[in-house]
Amino acid sequence: MDIWEKLYLTAKPLYKPAELNEFIYANNVVCALETKSGKIYTGYCIEGLCGTINLCAERVALLNMLQDSGEMEVKRIISFRETPPEGLDGLPCGCCRETLMQFSVNNKDT
Repeated sequence: MDIWEKLYLTAKPLYKPAELNEFIYANNVVCALETKSGKIYTGYCIEGLCGTINLCAERVALLNMLQDSGEMEVKRIISFRETPPEGLDGLPCGCCRETLMQFSVNNKDT
């Protein structure tokens, strides 16, 4: 199994779009990332009606990485909805790309 398939299969179980209550929606985008050391972390998006809790899956995975290992460098990252990403579909949004760069300038080629 190649690393991209491994990342996909690790994040796929998190894809469970759910309206948690009338204000919060979650798990409609999921992410898996591989750190420089080879560890894999996942995340899912969470959106709130007023916007104060909105976090993309990529940023949640980054926070999980930081909390668990203290690592800041990401080797690979994918994000997707219900199907595997193709081409540019799996790229993080601008906010997440900026966050990757704030974690480490070495993430510029992630």
